Order: sequence, then structure tokens, then C-alpha cells
Amino acid sequence: MKKLVRITTVPVSLVVLLRGQLQFMSQFYEVLAVSSKGAELDLLESQSGLRISGVNMTRKITPFKDLAALWNLYRLLKREKPEMVHTHTPKAGLLGMLAAQLAGVPVRLHTVAGMPLLERQGLIRKVLVVAEKLTYMCATRVYPNSQAMMELIESHRYCSPKKLKVIGNGSSNGIDTSIFDPQLFTAQVKHDTRAALGIFADDIVYCFIGRMVADKGVKELVEAFFKINQHKRNTKLLLIGPFENDLDPLDQSTVDKISNHPSIIWKDFQADVRPFLSISDIFVFPSYREGFPNVVMQAGAMNLPCIVTNINGSNEIIHQEENGIIVPVKNSKALQDAMEQLTHNPALRKTLSMNARQMIVSRYDQHYVMNELLKEYLQFTDN
Repeated sequence: MKKLVRITTVPVSLVVLLRGQLQFMSQFYEVLAVSSKGAELDLLESQSGLRISGVNMTRKITPFKDLAALWNLYRLLKREKPEMVHTHTPKAGLLGMLAAQLAGVPVRLHTVAGMPLLERQGLIRKVLVVAEKLTYMCATRVYPNSQAMMELIESHRYCSPKKLKVIGNGSSNGIDTSIFDPQLFTAQVKHDTRAALGIFADDIVYCFIGRMVADKGVKELVEAFFKINQHKRNTKLLLIGPFENDLDPLDQSTVDKISNHPSIIWKDFQADVRPFLSISDIFVFPSYREGFPNVVMQAGAMNLPCIVTNINGSNEIIHQEENGIIVPVKNSKALQDAMEQLTHNPALRKTLSMNARQMIVSRYDQHYVMNELLKEYLQFTDN
């Protein structure tokens, strides 16, 4: 059986973003999963039955640590001698593609699921552009996980168009729609979940899932909710995700509002977000940049109308006033208007909700996405 190495910077990407995909591929390849060491990586190894190898990588620009990680990846790949290496996330992409080329791996694949450089300026942006171009140069094939992302890469001439391809309709992993299914949650379960969070039966619940950082648009979301809640008290904002104070932190004013506002409910990272989606009325995702956001697909699969910003990925999953509303980036007033529109127009909210799930099932079901990726792999190894 031919060997496939999948590399991400941090274990959560293997656990959450690629959930189920490595196990699926292990039916056809000997799979080795590589990411930074830690409890999450150990847990994945014990639960999945996959082979795991820990190589510490950082998400920041850390030249000495990056060189050490590059050397360790190179040694690992020389020892394993895989036919294919497939990387995800910017740092793992750069180091993994470099190491794979140096180690003589014949098939080097990289998925682009967002580019941090889009929100950077000056010297940092120039460094990140060089890193992005170097990643693509070392890769034999590059997979932007949305059409808009592919067009952006082409327009900036970061990569030869011959190397670029979008798998299926986009997304890195699709959605397991048999798991993200609102029918799995009874009225009693939803009642109990709301009660445990202090949410009343007549409350309208806006839900956000993601890292509590600036470029996810959390500041604009909190500002919009703060104004809505002043005149409509039966509204709640449910925020699910970890704070990251060392990387793109929120301003202190936003943190204080999240901590102190009686109608804002914050929960740290949750392995299973479905209970929170099941009790929500509207999903709001005002991110500044994305590749192809899983949470928007998850929310749609749970029949939630979504309000998203006009960015890569989000604006492909959501069709204006069919399964959600698209608003400008970094615009708290436009966000507030959209939230109020769905709050005060239950008929529109119901229409969007009725469309939401079937639009996800038809385009982004996980089995379809994984089989499309498998077809791509077999082109390189089926000989």
C-alpha cells in the first residue's frame, strides 16, 4: 500500500477541519498524520488508530524554530519515503512542501484554506507573500478550497495556473450531513440546552463559532449586538470559541463587553458544536478572511439562516436571500441591519432556513468531497 503523509501546523486542524478524512483515506493508503506535539495529537492517535508523528511548528514568523521544524520534517520524510505529501495551513504548507521537495517526495500537494497575508501590511505582508509563493513553487499541485481563492491566487500571480485546481465545489473536507442534522435534536433536548445557558423560550439567539480574534469580525459583531439588545431585550448572543491573546487579540473594550454583558454567553472551544447550533435562530459569521469556512456549512446543514461577510468561501456557500444574507466586511452597521432584518422578519428567516440544509447537502456533503479528493490522489498513484 502506498504511503500518504498529511501535515498541519496544529493538531486541531487534523481533529476538526479534517475530521474523518484521514480515516477514509487509510482504506486506500498507508496514512501518516503529522502536526505539532500536544495532548490533542495524543488523543487523535489513541482514538483514530492512525499513525501519528509530532513535529513542533509555530503559527508565527519564528526563523530559528522554523528551521528546526524544517530539518525535523525533512528527516521524517527521508525515513518514511512516502509517495505523496499533502499539507494544510500556511506554516505547515511552507515547511512541509520545502521538506518534501528536499526529501525527493514525487507528489507534493497543498490545500489553501485562507491567506493571513490578506490582512497584513508592510514588511510582514511582503514576507508572507514570499512564503506563499515558495510554498506553491515547491508543490506539484495547489488546491484552493474555493473558486474565489483560486481567482485571487491567479490575479496576484502567486502560482502558475497549471498547478491550481478546486476539488469538487470547494471546501477542504465538506460536511458530514448525517451528523449535522437538526432532526437529531428533540424539542426536549433543545429546551434543556437553552435552560442550562439561561436562554428563554422567546429569546432570539444569534450564534457565532470561531476563534475570538480580531479578524473573525468579533468586534463588529459585539458592537452590532450591543445596539440591537438595547431596544430588543429578548435577544442573546452565543459565542463559541477560544480567545487567542498572543495572535490577533481582541481589543480590551470588546473583551469587557463579552465578559460583562448579561445577554452575551461565551463558551470556550467545543468538540461538538451541534447542540449550540440546534438552539440558535441565526448564525452570524463576520470574518475578514477565510478559505472555505466549515462553520458556515455546519450551520446551514443545521437549517440555520446565515449572515456572512462578502469574502472568499462564505460568499460561495451563502446565496443572497436564498439561504442567508451577505454584508460588507468590517461594517458593524450593515451587520446590525442584517441581524435586525432577520429578527423582525420571521417569514424571511423561515424561508432561508427551509433552503439552508438542502443547499449544503447538494453541494458539500462530506462523502462527495472526500471521493473527489480520492480521485485526485489516484491520478498520481494509480499506476
